[in-house]
Amino acid sequence: MATFLYKLGRLAFRRRHFVALIWVALLTLAGVGAASAPTAGASSFSVPGTEAQKAFDLLESRFPGMTADGATARVVFKAPSGEKMTDAANKAAVKKTVKALGDGSEVTSVTDPYTSHSVSKNGTIAYAEVRYDVSGMELKDASKDALKEAAADARSTGLTVEVGGDALQAVPETGSSEVIGIAIAAVVLVITFGSLIAAGLPLLTALIGVGIGVSTITALAKALDLGSTTSTLAMMIGLAVGIDYALFIVSRYRAELAEGREREEAAGRAVGTAGSAVVFAGLTVVIALVGLAVVNIPMLTKMGVAAAGTVAIAVLIALTMIPALLGYAGRKVKPAGEKSKLLGGSRAARKAAKNPGKPNMGTRWASFVVRRPVAVLLLGVVGLGAAAIPASSLELGLPDDGSQPTSTTQRRAYDLLSDGFGPGFNGPLLVVVDAKASKDPDAAFTKVSDEIKDLKGVVTVTPPAPNKAGDTATISVIPKSKPSSTGTEDLVHAIRDAGGEIKADTDASTLVTGSTAMNIDVSQKLNDALIPYLILVVGLAFLLLIVVFRSILVPLKAALGFLLSVMAALGAVVAVFQWGWLSGLLGVEETGPVMSMMPIFMVGVVFGLAMDYEVFLVTRMREAYVHGEKPSQAVVTGFKYGARVVTAAAVIMIAVFSGFIGSSESMIKMIGFGLAIAVFFDAFVVRMAIVPAVLALLGKKAWWLPKWLDRALPNVDVEGEGLRAHDRPKDGDTDEDRELVRV
Repeated sequence: MATFLYKLGRLAFRRRHFVALIWVALLTLAGVGAASAPTAGASSFSVPGTEAQKAFDLLESRFPGMTADGATARVVFKAPSGEKMTDAANKAAVKKTVKALGDGSEVTSVTDPYTSHSVSKNGTIAYAEVRYDVSGMELKDASKDALKEAAADARSTGLTVEVGGDALQAVPETGSSEVIGIAIAAVVLVITFGSLIAAGLPLLTALIGVGIGVSTITALAKALDLGSTTSTLAMMIGLAVGIDYALFIVSRYRAELAEGREREEAAGRAVGTAGSAVVFAGLTVVIALVGLAVVNIPMLTKMGVAAAGTVAIAVLIALTMIPALLGYAGRKVKPAGEKSKLLGGSRAARKAAKNPGKPNMGTRWASFVVRRPVAVLLLGVVGLGAAAIPASSLELGLPDDGSQPTSTTQRRAYDLLSDGFGPGFNGPLLVVVDAKASKDPDAAFTKVSDEIKDLKGVVTVTPPAPNKAGDTATISVIPKSKPSSTGTEDLVHAIRDAGGEIKADTDASTLVTGSTAMNIDVSQKLNDALIPYLILVVGLAFLLLIVVFRSILVPLKAALGFLLSVMAALGAVVAVFQWGWLSGLLGVEETGPVMSMMPIFMVGVVFGLAMDYEVFLVTRMREAYVHGEKPSQAVVTGFKYGARVVTAAAVIMIAVFSGFIGSSESMIKMIGFGLAIAVFFDAFVVRMAIVPAVLALLGKKAWWLPKWLDRALPNVDVEGEGLRAHDRPKDGDTDEDRELVRV
């Protein structure tokens, strides 16, 4: 592989005009496609195999006019202090609002609070429910504006009016912090390379890669049913890996220049060595993201595949466009150790001349770890273990209006409904009774209703509402507890358990659905899929790393280190988003259960990113060991050349992920924080401390591989051993050196 990539790098360097033209053409094509594509609606959320999904499917077939996944809006009214909603003036204002709400072309029904018994017991709060025939993201702006205007007109009468539900759902905003993250990445690159030109190359290629990836997702969003979160996550991961992959190749190019190689040769060798690591690192990320398909939640699968596609583009750009741009940059990209005059290059050169043998920070740190491996190992493991303790209190759920900032009308409507009708009112359960096989459907409907009324934690049970055929009915159940509580989850299980006994007596099936029940089913499905997913992803990556490192213990150590970092990161997420630690600093306005997708998503993404640092750092050690160094010295050599770059890459990735903490979407905010803290733990504790300590303790055993397996495995040559055949004379070589290279 190293030889192929070496030739590819040289080709891209020589044919840079052609390579640049191809990528610019692809970016233009993707941009035109995104601009001309029809506006995508909300991604349809389905969870095959769950009871809640089966009930939704049954409703669509038995109640043809009912739109189970259509948008809803609850317009909540609160009377001024000292008044009631039943007062004549307030009642007239509500009636007028209800009439205005029913005029929309996408509205299917509007309930009147006074005829649907939607006034609180104390008479101070009432609500009207509006149903639409399309989802919240598909609603036309005219429908949303009409909803807002109706609420504003009602407010002008003196009433407090708020709008809940998903009808006003908006595309999440990331805010200015995302730009700050990219700015921090730029500063780190300038410090690392000591050159504005060299620092600009990774940023430029990463932005082009993300532009192609996100534009392609936008162009295909309508056809493939992709939601807005898909492109946001693709941007987040694509930016991080795009900058990092380019950083590693540019850094290796500068190192090759420092050894006296010509620029085209240096570009070829950079792509042949660091590029090999980029390919395998990118492959582990792609495996982890595509592996999300095992969960069998279509939305999660699409998110994973889209992000994986963006990562693949980042790899291809790093292998081809970086050497092409290096060809354009020419002598403006300095050899390692040199800085541009603008950034104090002459001063740095004089300082280096005074201390020619002084080891760099990476060498000093690795030497310290090699001398005291046990102490460093224990400190790292105990520290991560302590950070992981909060993960033992992990509670999972999916966000609802109760997790919205208090500044939003959705959150204020949620709170008003809780005050007026109880906390469970915001998470009603929809019970669907399928009595098609029953001899007496009406009796079956009544029995289900009576059984539910006797269950603990039930506040209200509405009378059964059968369809026209009379073989299926819906029953609405209001729990006593809030939607995300364990009490509501217990009630859902209790209704389902009672349904088994009812079926034995009446031959009628009872299914529980609604957003609350769907959230519970999704959480359970994700929990059940976590272990199989972990086995699949870690297993495939373990086999891949055996091929890369030609070792059993190094990949095993990499996997165990990943588990430590991801558990510590989950502990940090629980501490911030569930317990509320530092919530004010991070803009977390409402604490609660951690998003159900978070553990499995973090496992997938963090594993892929963690293997990046493992591959980039340990391949340098492997390269030194293969070339004859002792195991402990190989560890030091790996840090000498790799620590600065891996540190810069980790800081950049943390900065990019942290930029998404400013998002208005709670899911994006949580993912941004989780990935940032996970990269911090993995890069600076696991890869920079635990990994060298373990390798120092293992010695030669770290690189042990059974002979039969060594013969069976393909030789991918990540170390670039095969490039010795392509050695060319370097600047400053003597005639004797040139003759040795020729031989």
